[in-house]
Amino acid sequence: MAITNEVQTNPISLTERAAAEVKSLLAEQNKPEAALRVWVAGGGCSGLQYGMAIDEAPAEESDVTLTDQDVKIFIDPLSLKYMTGSVVDFVDDHLGGGFKIDNPNAVKSCGCGSSFSPGDEEIPGLDNGGGCGSCGCH
Repeated sequence: MAITNEVQTNPISLTERAAAEVKSLLAEQNKPEAALRVWVAGGGCSGLQYGMAIDEAPAEESDVTLTDQDVKIFIDPLSLKYMTGSVVDFVDDHLGGGFKIDNPNAVKSCGCGSSFSPGDEEIPGLDNGGGCGSCGCH
């Protein structure tokens, strides 16, 4: 069994709407014990892009495990560095609904909100950069 780093105060939080949407997804997929995995990867218009997925596997040994509003969240330490203080929300717009991350560490963001730059020129461990349009927004 993997040992995880449990954190009592949440460096990443969910709005009530986001928590309700995640719980609904877990119920629809019949995965009540799964977690929301959140990460940062190189790419996107601004250098880094967010990723989220339902994760049925146990946390990796190096993962930080958070719990907010009864939703379990897994995040790796490198991603946590760039996302501490972030709030995950679920919003409806003219294109439909989706998750959006409000990240206080972002110096600039893509217009679609799926990528950001923390202001670092080089980001160790991440292949940053993809240029405009690489995150799928146009």
